[in-house]
Amino acid sequence: MRIIWFRVRTALGALGGDKGMSTSEYAMGTIAACAFAAVLYKVVTSEVVATALQSTIGKALDVPF
Repeated sequence: MRIIWFRVRTALGALGGDKGMSTSEYAMGTIAACAFAAVLYKVVTSEVVATALQSTIGKALDVPF
């Protein structure tokens, strides 16, 4: 196990010494996260998803014990 961890650490170290993101990378990551959140919000609040959730919950509550 130690040999595998050493090889992984060595391979990752060979990729470069960059320890983090630059300001522009943070900005692009933030924009992408906001765009994804907006799309996800639209999907989750759509009528189709609301109907599917109500149907699934209704079926779960109507299960006989």
